[in-house]
Amino acid sequence: MAKIDAKKSESLTNTQIELRIHANPDYLCVVRTAVRQTVCIFGLQEDKAESITLAVVEALTNVIRHSYGGPCEKPIIVGLNKICCGDKNRPAVEIVIRDFGKQVDAEAIKSRDLDELRPGGVGVHIIHSVMDDVEFSHADDCGTQLRMVKYIT
Repeated sequence: MAKIDAKKSESLTNTQIELRIHANPDYLCVVRTAVRQTVCIFGLQEDKAESITLAVVEALTNVIRHSYGGPCEKPIIVGLNKICCGDKNRPAVEIVIRDFGKQVDAEAIKSRDLDELRPGGVGVHIIHSVMDDVEFSHADDCGTQLRMVKYIT
């Protein structure tokens, strides 16, 4: 089941969209559409929106495959925020992906050597090449949290 919660806080720079889905590839189309539309509303151009959407889908695919070991009914939460951050307090899109599966050592999450010609394994590379800031961390009780930021120019 896919569920979309939309909340608008009192601060115009803290608009938040939260999606909760089961760890199932069938629901990635829901996230793909919501992310693309939301980041455009937040002020990113269509080409950047497509790249960010690809990065989010790659991250979710990795969660399903590596954190949960395959499709299941466990939750994944995707949060989208328009924020101001950085040393110049620049407007940005913040995307936070939270899973409740197997915790992975954040230092071990790396992209593979792109000189190796084989399918798969480029999701982390895509995420790092598309986003301005990427941070993996352990969640308090279980699972992993991925925070990605893309500045709005």
